[in-house]
Amino acid sequence: MSSPVAGRSNPTAWAAFWFGLAGLLLMPIPLFIGLVLGGGLSIVAAILAVIALLKGLARDGKGIAPVVFAAIFIALTWAGISAGGGIVW
Repeated sequence: MSSPVAGRSNPTAWAAFWFGLAGLLLMPIPLFIGLVLGGGLSIVAAILAVIALLKGLARDGKGIAPVVFAAIFIALTWAGISAGGGIVW
């Protein structure tokens, strides 16, 4: 027997969510460390978010909410990097 919640879960979306959140939290570290760690994790999160979005759309939109939050985290990370986060002290 499967649980009723098992059909709604999208593990790829949750992975994108956590990678995006980790990238956002690590991005402010100065001296290019944040650029490498935060930027790298946000790129991985972006790839996972696209995959999760396609999986969610194939299942009638189930499990897309974490992808939306991951996209917000990714956008904030990239905006922070473009403003100098992770590069300058």
